Amino acid sequence: MSKLIGLAFTAAIGITFLLLGCALPQFNNWWPMFVLFFYCLCPVPTVIARRLASSFDSASSACTELSIFVTTGIVVSSIGLPVILAHTGIIQWGACGLVLSGNVIVFLTILGYFYVFAGDDFDYSMW
Repeated sequence: MSKLIGLAFTAAIGITFLLLGCALPQFNNWWPMFVLFFYCLCPVPTVIARRLASSFDSASSACTELSIFVTTGIVVSSIGLPVILAHTGIIQWGACGLVLSGNVIVFLTILGYFYVFAGDDFDYSMW
């Protein structure tokens, strides 16, 4: 239970950095909020692969490798979006730094979630 509370706390810190990058008066631009779509999409390939693959931790399969590839693409896209927005002048570089630090915290939280609950006896075939 305490692990779940810790994960929720770190996710809240990451979202706070994202909101600060958008809402501070010197930045005042809400374009970086599109990163939230990447936060929601990131665990989807892994959850689907765990449902379809017989075991996620054993030998490598094509489904597992594809889910890792797609997840990596989502993470890289979420890092690239604020950098491109800052490079084109849509947002300021300070906002980009806050969004990137929020990205790192949130994605480490998602990774931590999968590590904490990897040994859980939840059966995906029940869905």
